[in-house]
Amino acid sequence: MQRLIPTGEAARPVAFAEFPQPVPEPGEALVKVEAFAPNRGETFLLERPQPELLPGKDIAGLVVQAAADGSGPGIGTRVVGHPAQGGWAEYAAVPTHSLAVLPDSIDSARAAALPLAGITALRLLRTAGSLAGRRVLLTGASGGVGHYVTELAVGAGAELTAVTATPVRGERLARLGATLVHEVAAARGPFDIVLESTGGPDLPLALSKMRPGGTLVWFGQASRTPVTLDFFHLLGGPEHATIHHFHYAGAPYAPDLAALVRLVEQGRLHPEIGRTADWAHTADTLVDLRERRIRGKAVLLIGGAR
Repeated sequence: MQRLIPTGEAARPVAFAEFPQPVPEPGEALVKVEAFAPNRGETFLLERPQPELLPGKDIAGLVVQAAADGSGPGIGTRVVGHPAQGGWAEYAAVPTHSLAVLPDSIDSARAAALPLAGITALRLLRTAGSLAGRRVLLTGASGGVGHYVTELAVGAGAELTAVTATPVRGERLARLGATLVHEVAAARGPFDIVLESTGGPDLPLALSKMRPGGTLVWFGQASRTPVTLDFFHLLGGPEHATIHHFHYAGAPYAPDLAALVRLVEQGRLHPEIGRTADWAHTADTLVDLRERRIRGKAVLLIGGAR
């Protein structure tokens, strides 16, 4: 079978190679991959790839071999999955605790756009707590996570301000009900909750806009610039605050995947897909994703899938 593997080259981060079809462990199903969605964080891993790296965490496809231990979906079931790696291939072995069944109403492209960004959004908002009537600031809002967070938070009754680099990258967020600004300094606080994903100077600036006793949840560093906090300056802002470091990981993923599928099926969540292409164009797509030339998610299709 064909698989995409890292090259270590910035201009063309992956290339096709022939590999044996994976042999699933007893608690894994073999999935024929129809679509996959790379994440910007994965593009960073490809800059200096580890020898064992087989990229690919967000997939949708068809179960062609059920798990030997009897868990999970049976042969012929359409699924969305979140394997630890190895999803950029014609076949992937996926733990059944990281699979959810897809209804016919959701195509593979939309499904593949769900896992990492959608699970992150769900778990991030659970960490933030009750949102109804609360003022929320979201930085780095125009990526895949940001679109899901915005739609879910506004739907839950939050008054959300979204920070995007340009008006174009924030158009859909505004339509979803967010107040749009293009730098943290322009956000009008105070905020009850800050969801911070850019790092660098944005985090302390966002922190200064919180009300006393507010909560900041730090879930990324997209700027790739370290954060420096001046606590003398901090005491002149919200006086006291709670800072959480958040990471989405922690199986099982199946319940959250199933919840995301239900939300899409009910019309309450709409994946924002900025590009759909055949997987022959994966390398170019990865470069554009890394350089922020794609709004929302990018999805690559295998074998003419839709």
